[in-house]
Amino acid sequence: MKHLWGRLFALASVAVVSVEPSAQRVGGGAPTQEKTSESASIYKLDLKNVIIQRVSAQYITDAIDRADREGARLVLLTLHTPGGALDATRDVIEKMLNCKTPVAVYVAPSGARAASAGFLITIAADVAAMAPGTNTGAASPVTGSGEDLGETMAKKVESDAAAYARTLASKRGRNVEEAEKAVVDAKSWTEDEALASHLIDYVFADEAELLKKLDGTKVKKFDGRELTLALAGASVVSVEMTFAQRILSVVAHPNVAYVLMALGMLGLYFELSTPGAVLPGVVGAICLILAFFALQVLPVNYAGLLLLIVGVGLLIAEVFAAGFGALGIGGGLSVLFGSLILFDYGDFEAPALAISRWLIALVTGVLVTAFLLIARLVIKSQRRKPASGEEGLIGELGTAKGEGKVFVHGEYWNARSKDKLESGERVRVVGVDGLVLTVERVGETS
Repeated sequence: MKHLWGRLFALASVAVVSVEPSAQRVGGGAPTQEKTSESASIYKLDLKNVIIQRVSAQYITDAIDRADREGARLVLLTLHTPGGALDATRDVIEKMLNCKTPVAVYVAPSGARAASAGFLITIAADVAAMAPGTNTGAASPVTGSGEDLGETMAKKVESDAAAYARTLASKRGRNVEEAEKAVVDAKSWTEDEALASHLIDYVFADEAELLKKLDGTKVKKFDGRELTLALAGASVVSVEMTFAQRILSVVAHPNVAYVLMALGMLGLYFELSTPGAVLPGVVGAICLILAFFALQVLPVNYAGLLLLIVGVGLLIAEVFAAGFGALGIGGGLSVLFGSLILFDYGDFEAPALAISRWLIALVTGVLVTAFLLIARLVIKSQRRKPASGEEGLIGELGTAKGEGKVFVHGEYWNARSKDKLESGERVRVVGVDGLVLTVERVGETS
C-alpha cells in the first residue's frame, strides 16, 4: 500500500539516451531531434522544510527521470529538511546514483538544515554544497516516535545505517569516518565544518554563485564516468510538484493526518447520532477522505490504526453501559496507545517527524470527552419524557373543576378518579383513555 500512490504519480517510461563512457561535456554539442525545447537546461527542485516521504521522493525521482529524458545539464536540488523515512530516502538516493544527469544538492537558504535523511542525500550527490548559516548531520536511528531504540535493535539498525553512510561517502570521495559519526554519534556540522571535514564540496552564498562556479568543473558519477558541467547560458527550469503531490505534501505530515482522522471520526459519529445535522457529516467525510489519502503515502502501523478504531468503538459502547467503567477506560487507553504507534518510519528519521506528544494528549482528551458528551446528550434526549400526545399527559398536574372535569395543559378534560374530587383540588394524570383522563388526588387545593 505504501507504494500505491507513488506509482500513480510515476511518469511514462523513460526514453533511452545513449551516453559515452568516457568524459563528456554535459549539454554540449548540437541538440538531437529527440530533445525538447527545454533540453540543455538546469532543472531546479525546491524541497524547503519538506519531510522526505513517498510524495517528496516521487517528486524528486520523477524530475530526475525527466532530466534524463530531455538531456538536462544538471539537476539542482535545493534542500531544507528535518529528515524522513528510510525507504523513501533510499529511493531518492538510488535514483541519484543511477541517473545520467549530474545531481547537485544545495542545502539552502541560510538557516536551513539537511538533517538525518537529508544528510545521506547530501553526501550521495554528485555535487554537495551548503549555504552560509546552514547545518547537516544528526543521522542516528530512532523509532517512529522519535525515541531511542532498544539496545539490541539499536545495534542492528545503527550498524546498517552506518554502513550505508560509509559506502556513500567512500564512493563519493568524502570523509568516511566523519560520515559514520553522523550515525553513530548523532554528530552535526555547520557548513564550514562540513567543508573542512570533506563531507561537502563547496559553500556558496546563493544559487547564482553556485551555477557560476560549477560551470566547467568535472564531476564523477557513481559508476565512475566523468562529466564536465557546461552551465553557461543554460536556462533554469523550476520543476513543480503535481497538483496531487501538492495536496499530499500538505496532508501527509503525521500531525496533520492524525488530526484529520480524529476530526473525521468525530464528525461522522455526530452525524450518525443526530441525523439531519448534515454539516458535521460533510466535514467528517472530507476529513476522513483526506486522512486516508495521506495514509497511502505515510508508513502506517496498522496495529496502531486498529487500536484507534477499537478505542472509538469502546467509547461508544461505554455510553450504553451503566456509569463509567472498564469500557470507557479501555477506550481511552486504546486511543492513546494507538496514537503513539500509529506511524512507523522504520530505521531512519528525525524526531520532528513523530506525532507531537502534546498533540496526542490534546486529541485523545478532546476525542474521549467529545464522544462521551455527545453520546450522553443523545441518550438523555432519547430518554426525555415526551412533551406532547398521550405520553406527554402522563404525570402532568392539573386542577379539579367539579365532578368529572379537570383542567390540564390549559384545557378542560373529562376525567375519572377513584377519589371524590372537590373543585380546586390538585390532581395528577395517571392514565389516558381517548379523551378521558384518569387522575388521582395530589392532596393540595388550588
